[in-house]
Amino acid sequence: MKENKLAIKDLARVERPREKLVRYGLDRLSDAELLAVILQTGKKGENVLEFSSRILRKNELTKLAQLNLEQLEAISGMGHAKACGLLACIELGRRIFTGKKTELKQMLYPEDVFNSLKDIRESRKEHFVVFYLDSRNQEIKREIVSIGTINSSIVHPREVFEGAVKHLASNVLVAHNHPSGELKASEKDIAVTERLRDSGTLLGIALLDHIIVTKDGYISLREENICNFSD
Repeated sequence: MKENKLAIKDLARVERPREKLVRYGLDRLSDAELLAVILQTGKKGENVLEFSSRILRKNELTKLAQLNLEQLEAISGMGHAKACGLLACIELGRRIFTGKKTELKQMLYPEDVFNSLKDIRESRKEHFVVFYLDSRNQEIKREIVSIGTINSSIVHPREVFEGAVKHLASNVLVAHNHPSGELKASEKDIAVTERLRDSGTLLGIALLDHIIVTKDGYISLREENICNFSD
């Protein structure tokens, strides 16, 4: 028996996110309503707005944007087509926000990393970001691997180098933001960097630098000679 999916057209006209978008503008839509416009249909017994609200109750937007295809498809009612469409929307938004083009971009200087982190520089939580690079230091993929509290994030080498192996990266750059605005590497920052460097050496994947950013600037642990990095 074909599953009865509840679409946007099944909602009362006053509740339809698309009509609300046209009449009042994007800024008047809630996160759930915006997601409903993208997903278009819900699932049996759950209209698209209820479906979108359920997703966001379990996954805040930042977390949702980090889920891969398999994780999205595991959400009840999502399915392959919705998951692919959502991933495409997220990637387009990321490229627009970061100014990232489809061609590979070289990450040669700390300033390049700083300019690529507009989305986390002013966040109130620490975000730990990994740039997976090829042998020419061109960016293959950028991923947020950890989101912490206002004071700290926790990252394990497994979280960093699992992606490096998956994306066939030759080198990695790591970065995180300091919500406090302090541009100084803590003892914990240094310890994490040394642990990642040593793990990368065992795997044959070089850790090139660790950049700490705030809304106003950045520091490079490599430039500050705080840790010994691979050449």
